[in-house]
Amino acid sequence: MPSRALAAVVFLPCLMLAQPGTEVLRFHSAVDDSEQPYAIYTPAFEAGKLYPLIVSLHEEHSLHRLNLQQILGIAGRPGVRRPDAVIACPLARGTIGYRGIAEQDVYDMLADVERRFPIDPDRVYLTGISMGGAGALRLALTRPDIWAAVAVVSPAADPPLEGLAGNALNLPVRIDQGDQDVLAPVEVSRAWQRRLIDAGAAAEYFEYPGVRHNAWEVAYHRGGLIEWLEQYRRNRAPRRVRFATDSYRYAAAYWVRIDGLTPGTMASIDAERQSGSIAVKTVKVDGFTLTPGEARPGLSVSIDGASLRVRAGSPLSFRKTAKGWQPGLYRPAGKRAGAEGPMVEAVSGRHIYVYGTLGATAADPVADRKRRAEQAAQWADPDAPLTLKLPVKADTALTDDDLASADLVLFGTARTNAAIARLVPDAPIALNPGAADYGLLLIAPEGAGHVALISSGLPWWTGADARPGGWPFAPPPLRLLSTFGDYVLFKGSLANVVAEGRFDRDWKLPEQARERLAASGTVTLR
Repeated sequence: MPSRALAAVVFLPCLMLAQPGTEVLRFHSAVDDSEQPYAIYTPAFEAGKLYPLIVSLHEEHSLHRLNLQQILGIAGRPGVRRPDAVIACPLARGTIGYRGIAEQDVYDMLADVERRFPIDPDRVYLTGISMGGAGALRLALTRPDIWAAVAVVSPAADPPLEGLAGNALNLPVRIDQGDQDVLAPVEVSRAWQRRLIDAGAAAEYFEYPGVRHNAWEVAYHRGGLIEWLEQYRRNRAPRRVRFATDSYRYAAAYWVRIDGLTPGTMASIDAERQSGSIAVKTVKVDGFTLTPGEARPGLSVSIDGASLRVRAGSPLSFRKTAKGWQPGLYRPAGKRAGAEGPMVEAVSGRHIYVYGTLGATAADPVADRKRRAEQAAQWADPDAPLTLKLPVKADTALTDDDLASADLVLFGTARTNAAIARLVPDAPIALNPGAADYGLLLIAPEGAGHVALISSGLPWWTGADARPGGWPFAPPPLRLLSTFGDYVLFKGSLANVVAEGRFDRDWKLPEQARERLAASGTVTLR
């Protein structure tokens, strides 16, 4: 994630006198060691001045360059006021949604822009259209302390965000929508405004009669969306913070951090600073840390109705014990940031597809194993090209750098793939030899801060048509993986799932799931 503290300090001084205009720049992506493009507009810089930054996310089947034109005005149409701000539009691999790798691209681009240009870190705004609108809303609600305000246009539906509405308590939100939009129904935007307002957020809604999916033409050029964004500054230390999450990946906002939770279960915290005290309410939180600034002697912290006296200093950490809340840092022993599941976590950053070379036979040659791994690594198709190349390696070709920098997708079993035997010998579930008509897919911790996705038996995409849903706009392999929890065992195809679900916080199977899996007679449980 980008460093906010240095954003306004480390930039290329030669660009201070640049002339206004547009161009395509590139940042280095550690996901696949590629140079990823983004379109950018820069004003005429003045020495010693910091500038607002507007990050804009393009719609589906569009590009970064077209998105910039949408904001600034397409050639041949009446222009609009060129803002005295930097505007940056990432490609984010193409039409993939703004989760996982594409989400990382947005933050990598943000860091690159802040390195190059004199950006005011308290005036960084977010906007997007359709797929980009849904992406902007999601990025804003998972990391609300990054942005000064967010404006979404014709946002596509993304129901899993609903529980995060309260995270926008200190983040102004604007929604622009055409009432005749058949691709992003008007009911979705209306419901989102109501949901945000009910959660205490400041949400403004602009609906355009007779307008279809091209609401951006009105919003950016006649609706004053850019001017609306520019009126706000980020509140770095709001008096009250409300934050909900079901993942260690998104565990902090402003001066509050959740240190302990059960991944996959929504946890929330509501913290409010008062004169000489802090009142905290939690739901399904096992530990948290507050950094409210200087903590004076005698500060009283009330947690779920119980008062605690704390020593002077900051940060202030608390953990739930059998005796109630006590001062002290909660340290997760099992699932933690970077290794918590679900399965899609393994393919949300730098990762390598690994086929086995052990015990190959004429009926199961290494070439066939390699082709299966290559099939899993091929996310794009001719109709939906992506600027993404995912590596495929043999188990014998993995290097120490691979293991230190990447998650792994491992095909086979400990008998056929040396990487499974060496790196995840204690995976919670293993497919038995001879279970020829079964497929097992699970995620397990591997190394420090990494995970391995293990595919044994039938490949996980066998019968994929029986598995609807998943991340909107994601390519089929990614969309399918996003429908799974931590493990799934199926017979014949995904139309016949034997058992699936999440491991507990210690990477153990719930007892009921153990019984169901053991009854299949096809797996070994640890």
